[in-house]
Amino acid sequence: MSIDKALMERSGGKCELCGSEEGLTAYTVAPKDEQIVICSTCAASIEDPAMDEKHWNCLHDSMWSTEPAVQVMAFRLLTKLGAQDQLDMMYLEDDVRAWAEEGLNEEKVEPTRDSNGTILVEGDAVSIIKDLVVKGAGFTAKQGTTVKNIRMAPGDPTHIQGRVNGTMIFLKTEFLKKL
Repeated sequence: MSIDKALMERSGGKCELCGSEEGLTAYTVAPKDEQIVICSTCAASIEDPAMDEKHWNCLHDSMWSTEPAVQVMAFRLLTKLGAQDQLDMMYLEDDVRAWAEEGLNEEKVEPTRDSNGTILVEGDAVSIIKDLVVKGAGFTAKQGTTVKNIRMAPGDPTHIQGRVNGTMIFLKTEFLKKL
């Protein structure tokens, strides 16, 4: 996307996230129609920042930008990277925070599915389809055991939480069948 003159002047001819001057392009910060200037390195991993985690150390500086669209991108990237310390330091006006969180909510969240592909939701009951050694608990979760009132593991559609033999444990969904 070409960069208009006003946007290039605001950015000082540099990536607004990392400060690079190489391969600059305009990036639209959804759902608003505001743009920031990013370099080719940022553009390559902006959707999956964990691909190049070290590059995003630049966010320690850009999170303090006075430009709301830059603040929104810094917030979203720090959230995806799980950088809670930086997020705790970051202050966003209420409308800017709502914009940042709205963009995070739009991302496609993969549903949690059992071994047969059936979608699982909070409160479902599942059956274990294979004996599973529970690390750190000193027991084996036996095949056929029913786990009631399951909870979703935050951010991970391949695991659920459930109580087996009175102990709350994480279970891989590939070893479960919805009842």
